[in-house]
Amino acid sequence: MAESSLIEFPCDFPLKIIGYQRAGYAQSILDVVKRHAPDYGGAEMEMRPSSKGKYLSLTCTVRAISQVQLDALYQDLCDHPMVVKVL
Repeated sequence: MAESSLIEFPCDFPLKIIGYQRAGYAQSILDVVKRHAPDYGGAEMEMRPSSKGKYLSLTCTVRAISQVQLDALYQDLCDHPMVVKVL
């Protein structure tokens, strides 16, 4: 039985990744995103520090081609040691 999705693919799908502001955090997240969405350039990554500077929010809008791709990307991001939350 095929899984149904409310999302029509392909589509542009934004992911917000919140993690601790540390050296190498943005590059490390970019590496994970590119592993699942090789066409993602990175230049369009939005970065926003928290008001006290402890966290850094990254927004990556990827061209998603399937629910399987999004699920795998989401899981890899959630498993990353620098990531606090993925929305």
